[in-house]
Amino acid sequence: MDTYLLKLGELTLKGGNRRSFERTLRRNLEALIRGTGARVETTAGRFYVHAAGDGEGRDAGAGKRIEDALDHLIGIAGWAKTRVCEKAVGAVIRACVEEAQALAAGGVETFKIEARRTDKRFPLDSYGIAREAGEAVLREVPALKVDVRSPQRIIAVEIREKAYVYTEGHGPGRSSGRRGLPVGCAGRGMLLLSGGIDSPVAGYMMASRGMRLEAVYFHAYPYTSEEARLKVVRLAEILGSYALGVRLHTVNFTEVQLRIKEKAPPEWHTILLRMAMMEAAETLARRRRCQCLITGESLSQVASQTIENIACTGSRVSLPILRPLIGMDKDAIIRSAEAIGTYETSILPYPDCCVLFSPPHPILRGDREEARRLYESLSLTPEELNMTLEAG
Repeated sequence: MDTYLLKLGELTLKGGNRRSFERTLRRNLEALIRGTGARVETTAGRFYVHAAGDGEGRDAGAGKRIEDALDHLIGIAGWAKTRVCEKAVGAVIRACVEEAQALAAGGVETFKIEARRTDKRFPLDSYGIAREAGEAVLREVPALKVDVRSPQRIIAVEIREKAYVYTEGHGPGRSSGRRGLPVGCAGRGMLLLSGGIDSPVAGYMMASRGMRLEAVYFHAYPYTSEEARLKVVRLAEILGSYALGVRLHTVNFTEVQLRIKEKAPPEWHTILLRMAMMEAAETLARRRRCQCLITGESLSQVASQTIENIACTGSRVSLPILRPLIGMDKDAIIRSAEAIGTYETSILPYPDCCVLFSPPHPILRGDREEARRLYESLSLTPEELNMTLEAG
């Protein structure tokens, strides 16, 4: 039976409400590994996932599915497949040697032993475990050398209710975690999800702060294609793999955009469109009991995101607007998109309605009072702002 050890990160800093966060994390973990036959065990500061053993109905791909789930689990600092052995010095040293042999076979050249003994009845203290295990590894695995300052891999030993031996660092069977807070412990937000690079990253960042997500996409058929809509559906699916599902709402905004194009000065088109999107998103958010709106805006990245224009586009709503990317540059956002797997989908050449209706010379520093006057002159009705076509 394979066992995976999960390390908690930020949750360890919580005080009296830590158990509530841990319950949420456990619920999320169990949801992600459902169907694998694995079970979850918790002790102080650690979570364990025990895969189903042979003859327990475990399918051949269960291990990969478990590891994929752990890679997507927000709220842990890291995880590793661990060797579980009896709490005896000889057994622990043998497990360390076996772990070292696997590292050497994978091309690792330097290592370090780190031990932690919470069961004080164990005959060796932490230093003694590291010393004895290190000597055994050097004797049995001559391809490895000790490097206490910057080893390629750390062989970790934990003496708790059982003895656990595992490798810290990247590679098969181990991974740094997503960190953050478990999804579901910080309310619910409505993400304005376009087909671009920024908004999926913004959604992921709020999910990593514990927020459940719903998303709204504004479609302008036939000016935006079905491929553009399916692209956003795929982005919502990728986000959902981290956020335990994202309900996507698609709103038909063709009439709104045509009204703006007909009645408003061209330089104001993008700002007025975003004002309408914000108002429609807020109405939907309140209907869905979301407590805030989430956007992918980054200060001064494009003309509509100057501080003056951001003030205009947010002026129609009273819900909080969270902008987690506001201080990030484009390169950092792209790196984040690559890390969560949305980048390749986001750059598919199917532009959204904002791009298609973008004026050649947009206003850079809109006045809120003028924005209000122009917006009200459009006479948009609640029905025009909230024509939901699809939610799923």
